Amino acid sequence: MRLLLDTHVFLWLLAEPERLGQHLASVEGAGNDLFVSAASSWEIAIKVRLGRLELPDDPKRYVPDRMRALGAEPLPVEHAHALAVADLPMLHRDPFDRVLVAQARHLELTIVTADADIARYDVRTILV
Repeated sequence: MRLLLDTHVFLWLLAEPERLGQHLASVEGAGNDLFVSAASSWEIAIKVRLGRLELPDDPKRYVPDRMRALGAEPLPVEHAHALAVADLPMLHRDPFDRVLVAQARHLELTIVTADADIARYDVRTILV
């Protein structure tokens, strides 16, 4: 399965994997391709700068190191992804999550998230 990790799921996978509960094994399962969007890196950088997120290392090292540890592929935000946000209903106001939904729809990925609002979109989700 091709899985797009929501920002909080990406952070939990290594720091607090127990938060994924029964879904941990299916997310880390063999044969899954994991993706982390540049939108998540952007969100993490902003939250660290605003003091709303603490990391054990600078985000410029932390994010790529954790992606490598998970075997996750980087997913750039392309113009088509950004523009596809305009087609989404206003079910969710978070711009980062809206980009993730647009990317998942455009690339036929499944989003792994704990955010029930994301699951309201017409996009495949694994709600943890």
